[in-house]
Amino acid sequence: MNQSANNPSADIASEYLEREKKDKQILAILLEKFMNQKNHIIVQKTEMGGTEAYISSVTLEWFAGRVRFASALPLLQQKYNPQTDNIEIDAESIDEIQQRPLDWSRQLPLTQYLAGRKNHKFPPVLVVINQGWVDDPKAAEWDSQGQAIQSTTDFTVLDKEGKVGLLNISEEDVTIYALDGQHRLMGVQGLMELLKTGKLQRYKKEKTPDDTFITIDDLIEQYHLQPAYLQNLPKEKIGIEFICAVEKGETREQARRRVRSIFVHVNLMAAPLTKGQLAQLNEDDGFSIVARKIAVVHPLLEQREGRKPRVNWNSATVAAKSTVLTTLQALTDMSERYLGQKFPHWKPLDKGLIPNRPENQELEEGIQEFHKLFDALASLSSYKLLEDEETPALRKFSFEKDGGEGNMLFRPVAQVAVAQALGILIFRKGFKLENLVKKLRKFDQQGGFSGMEFPQSLWYGVLYDPNKKRVQVAGRDLAAKLLIYILGGIHDQMERAELRKALADARTIENKTMGFDGNFVEPKQVGLPQIIS
Repeated sequence: MNQSANNPSADIASEYLEREKKDKQILAILLEKFMNQKNHIIVQKTEMGGTEAYISSVTLEWFAGRVRFASALPLLQQKYNPQTDNIEIDAESIDEIQQRPLDWSRQLPLTQYLAGRKNHKFPPVLVVINQGWVDDPKAAEWDSQGQAIQSTTDFTVLDKEGKVGLLNISEEDVTIYALDGQHRLMGVQGLMELLKTGKLQRYKKEKTPDDTFITIDDLIEQYHLQPAYLQNLPKEKIGIEFICAVEKGETREQARRRVRSIFVHVNLMAAPLTKGQLAQLNEDDGFSIVARKIAVVHPLLEQREGRKPRVNWNSATVAAKSTVLTTLQALTDMSERYLGQKFPHWKPLDKGLIPNRPENQELEEGIQEFHKLFDALASLSSYKLLEDEETPALRKFSFEKDGGEGNMLFRPVAQVAVAQALGILIFRKGFKLENLVKKLRKFDQQGGFSGMEFPQSLWYGVLYDPNKKRVQVAGRDLAAKLLIYILGGIHDQMERAELRKALADARTIENKTMGFDGNFVEPKQVGLPQIIS
């Protein structure tokens, strides 16, 4: 007796597997047939909030060639500017606007990201399918009440449930516009132009050229790319979701309102990341990577049980009552302004090319250098006060509720200025960190960082705005130069004269210059402070 007779269930299983294999082969043949059709694309139908949509993917080359900017929709043609691909906003067109203006200065960075980053990724785009009859009120597709008797999407069902099928994308019948993803389209179009011509023009926001280019050779040199890799980019695929410009039963005005509403909702839901959140997530920027590491491991900043957090991870500012010492964004800025003197190639290049992630060995070196900086800062008497007092008491100005020391070291803008000054002195002028921190300790013990709201302070009018009675970010670079000066880093007489004038200008409000004694003086009477010995 054979084995099959002894085990009929094995026969059934074998037959089932063989049938399943044949079904898959048939399905593969059918899919290949449908997917290779020039005028149709295989899609999956979805519905959400009463809006039908069709999801698929297309090559970057197809996306760049077939999809247009939403501002070119025929119903907006009267105010459409073909030079900028934007709508000219006036009293007539304001109610028709469905897109925020395109920012053409973003094209080159987006293109460079696609070409230069091997792990690049764009999210799916949302597009609108339109047909020529939409803008012809006499077309047969409109009934006597001005309602559409058919949709602008032509969908052929392939399954019983009507969820999978073919969408007509014939160039003769339909035009397609990017509803959400215009800047992605701009970037992909730039990529196609770069690959075709070998160069890409840089534009300003309003699409006026600034006479500079990036070239294929620039990218190959910067990112060590192979020509074969670049040639394959147009065949990469991006997710795409189609909706119709006009649904069956809609009037033209109802369709316009629906499409506009979808655009607004999509953009409202897509809240942009804060600078702090970007610093949390950025895995390419060396300064962000170093800042995150120090924020977690350094004793001055690390999270400890029984101690309130000292780093605000999201916001770029510190509220008056906040107990944090700094922000992740400030630490990232400190990292850039300090380590940027040692690793200038970590910064974006003049041509606008985003630098590669630094090598691990270089990152480790950067982390060590930044850790040493915070070791030095932690030794300042102002920061040692944190063992007994919370930051609000040290940060607040004397005139605020409950008063405070007005200590600039508890303000992110001043922290960045200190890091910038020390970075220049150490990595460009050859000073030793240990010698500089001794001087800073002396300056701190003499109250040099405190009482910034008083005229006697070097930071009055520089980091403190006496008119608005608040910290001013605009004085950061001047504060850094003053720190370099008092630490002995400026010897050139012309440079000193320029610094003295800048300090006098900063202390001049409404044509009145405040002297260090609290009295109004002539601007030329404002001198530079003593250099710390």
